[in-house]
Amino acid sequence: MSAHDQHHDGHHADGQAHGTFGSYMIGFGLSVVLTAIPFWLVMTGVLGDKQLTAFVILAFAVVQILVHMIYFLHMNTRSEGGWTMLALIFTIVLVVITLSGSIWVMYHLNHNMMPQMQGQMPGMSAHDMSQMP
Repeated sequence: MSAHDQHHDGHHADGQAHGTFGSYMIGFGLSVVLTAIPFWLVMTGVLGDKQLTAFVILAFAVVQILVHMIYFLHMNTRSEGGWTMLALIFTIVLVVITLSGSIWVMYHLNHNMMPQMQGQMPGMSAHDMSQMP
């Protein structure tokens, strides 16, 4: 047995470094649910308030990121498992950048790309607007 094989065997000695089929299925199921619920919230408008809906969707996004980190990236609280302080800080920075950047882009797209929809479209009369399907 070579030194590389011995290191490899010792590294995965706890048997938890790779997920089982069951853990992957739990992660997949949680990911589907954590995607379907925000989709349902947006499509039905059940919360009524757009800002509240956005914050709820962001909360689901954070939970989904944690599910992916635990079930698919196999991060856990043991230092041998890779949950080091640097990985945690890096993950938090990426989450903050991604979520705040997404909100900023969506706000500015809505604000800058749809100003004509606030009133009438340029060059169209009210009669033309009422004939649109």
